[in-house]
Amino acid sequence: MKLYHGTNADIETIDLTKGLRYKDFGKGFYLTPERTTAVRMAQKKARLFGGTPTLITYDFDETALISDLQIKMFPERACTEWFLFVDANRDKKNADPIHHYDIVIGPIADDGVVLQITNYREGIYSPEQAAQLLQDKFLDQQYFFGTERSLRYLDKTNVEIV
Repeated sequence: MKLYHGTNADIETIDLTKGLRYKDFGKGFYLTPERTTAVRMAQKKARLFGGTPTLITYDFDETALISDLQIKMFPERACTEWFLFVDANRDKKNADPIHHYDIVIGPIADDGVVLQITNYREGIYSPEQAAQLLQDKFLDQQYFFGTERSLRYLDKTNVEIV
């Protein structure tokens, strides 16, 4: 399976220590099966941080999904469990990682999700209500790789300027 990473420069070797802590699924390396999503991310990163919009393609060996890795797969649509997982990972009050999965697969939390997290934190909606409001919203998918063991299932195959 092809997965894409949009960034502002080529990455020779994935360094998990460079990931940001308070992302959807925590500190790790993120990819998506949607090329257009990765291209948008590359362009955004280059615009915000400089560099050149770069799309890196990886082959993901799907035998990882039946290996001894710890994997969490969420449904393709928003659900309460996913919503609370993203909220906990993005919560800066959580100094330590909230999970130890090698790979997490699920929807990308976009601005609409961030709005519902804010509404949940302010007590406007329950997590169930917030997740329900997101049910009809198409959310692109993401693959999180959080351990060195998980990275063994990725093979970099192409780099292109977008």
